[in-house]
Amino acid sequence: MPFVTVSDGTEIYYTDNGSGQPVVMSHGWPLCSDAWQLELKLFADAGYRTIAHDRRGHGRSSKTYTGNDLTTYARDLSEVIEHLDLRDVILVGHSTGGGEVVRYAAQFGQGRVAKVITCGAIPPIMVRSDTNPDGTPIEVFDGIRAGLLADRSQYYKDLALAFYGFNRDGATVSQGAIDDFWRQSMLVNLAAAYDCVKAFSETDQTEDLRALEVPILIAHGDDDQIVPIADAARKSIDLVRNGTLKVYPGAPHGIFGEYQRQLDADILNFIRQ
Repeated sequence: MPFVTVSDGTEIYYTDNGSGQPVVMSHGWPLCSDAWQLELKLFADAGYRTIAHDRRGHGRSSKTYTGNDLTTYARDLSEVIEHLDLRDVILVGHSTGGGEVVRYAAQFGQGRVAKVITCGAIPPIMVRSDTNPDGTPIEVFDGIRAGLLADRSQYYKDLALAFYGFNRDGATVSQGAIDDFWRQSMLVNLAAAYDCVKAFSETDQTEDLRALEVPILIAHGDDDQIVPIADAARKSIDLVRNGTLKVYPGAPHGIFGEYQRQLDADILNFIRQ
């Protein structure tokens, strides 16, 4: 399996498919690059080189106790991209991965990035504060941490329902999607999973968004129960210089089903513009 050993000795796993302009994908918490399996094939079939990595602590990458913060995640991504000497890169990030690619593009990727796409992404900041009164209360994130410590396996199974909107009336539930969410989630070590909660909820990316000079597509489902659209995409679009907001009515946080089909088509269309 291909790995890049980054500057602090952490091994970052990645998968690399096809040829052409590179499309680099960053997954959400607590998943891994397997979350992009469909896109890795679909976009490669469309003539692009598709690359996805497992964030430190996640998937097949080193099980880290340190460095589980957004700046280190973005630095790891930078070292993967530099190792592969990728240019004219299309960045795609879901959830925490959306924050990762935005920070990478703003702080590390100058001269390498062509476009950015975020899906259900965490910027500008999730947690409620005096300066972000519409945010999610810290008690919600404390509850996530408590769930991880008490019984992370069951917590992930329960989380999958809201993640994919399977808890909504009339939803078509895929047991396979739930099982795969659990499988990927159980690969992240507890320290990395725990610390990442602070990373995705308390990192202020207002200035990252303002610093972006390349076009960005900000995609978000309006029934996202994990990263509410009102405090994420609808604020991010007002902070970027060259952004397009695409709202998916009734779509959840997890990329699956009809939402995935629509989103993937829109991503390809945006790349080709």
